[in-house]
Amino acid sequence: MKRLVYLCLQATKEGQASYAHVHEIIKGLRKRGWEVQLFEPKYANSDTVPGPFTRLIAFITVQAALLLEMTKIKPDVLYIRNHFATFPAALLAKTMRKPVVQEVNGPYEDLFIAWPGTRVVASLFKWLIRIQLKWAEAVVVVTPQLSEWVQSETGQNFIRVIPNGANAELFHPQAELKYELPKPYVVFFGALAKWQGIDTLIKAVHSPLWPSEVRLVIVGDGAERVVVQQAASADSRIIYLGSVPYQDVAGIVANSLAGLSPKNNLGGHSATGLFPLKLFETMACGVPVIVTDFPGQADLVRTHNCGVVVPPGNPDALAEAVMLLYNSPSLRSDMGLRGRKAVEEEHSWDCRAAETDAVLQRLLSLKKEAKNK
Repeated sequence: MKRLVYLCLQATKEGQASYAHVHEIIKGLRKRGWEVQLFEPKYANSDTVPGPFTRLIAFITVQAALLLEMTKIKPDVLYIRNHFATFPAALLAKTMRKPVVQEVNGPYEDLFIAWPGTRVVASLFKWLIRIQLKWAEAVVVVTPQLSEWVQSETGQNFIRVIPNGANAELFHPQAELKYELPKPYVVFFGALAKWQGIDTLIKAVHSPLWPSEVRLVIVGDGAERVVVQQAASADSRIIYLGSVPYQDVAGIVANSLAGLSPKNNLGGHSATGLFPLKLFETMACGVPVIVTDFPGQADLVRTHNCGVVVPPGNPDALAEAVMLLYNSPSLRSDMGLRGRKAVEEEHSWDCRAAETDAVLQRLLSLKKEAKNK
């Protein structure tokens, strides 16, 4: 039995991309014969937002448990979802000569945008992230642009691009809608972070180009929650559902006119490319996507002709795209079919797990070759 220890200090909450990414990859690896043990903060299952002290204690206790377990079971590989605070685990693995895979989902700037206070000691946080990437035997990134960024920052050579994906069995065109929602509607779902373009979404609804019959449904939680709640209270066309169970999201998406990914470039966040989870899950539901023109998501939409690309930060352009799809049922259908086919053939989580397994198997082969020399 091949053993893998998976460390994720970002709590994986249902309804957020990290939850699907972590648990879908683990499921796919187990299918391929890996024994996987996940270590993450206990507040992952809590509805309360932990404060800095609670997070710090969790970072310590989670890694203490992981380090103890590593000395017992001696895993073949340590897989880390890159985080500045995973330094102790990475250091122990280096000391124990255990192969480490670091998964990178964004550049340094993501940390500073989410937690502005960290800019005070930005050089320390950058060093903690950079040294772990240098130590790693392999780095997995979610976009080609991130691969270039990691290579330039660290000189790392073993880098593999493995984007997000979709559970094509859960997200499909016939998924059941379990909520009473007035149709027609378009949907945004995911973490309500500042780089998601929530302000553009809300302004688009008030654009004269937005079709008056169409509602905007927003699913998720995060820093922009209060902004969304206030917008929903002020305008009946905006419906905020909060966080919903992962398995229920599919029905909401499958019954929509379009899924939206209006990300902005706050702090240069989008310069390293974007392959958001919502993009693949919307495609899997046979629904067209409306995305902003950034590397990754725009390239995918254009390649498969499965949606509409609009300029970032432009509410009128977003509203016009919604109007186009609302008025064109045949166009929506054709785009949706192409998106579904692309996921089935190339972009399912099972495909991503197979790609991850290939990286792990390569590490084991290299380790065996080194041992036999």
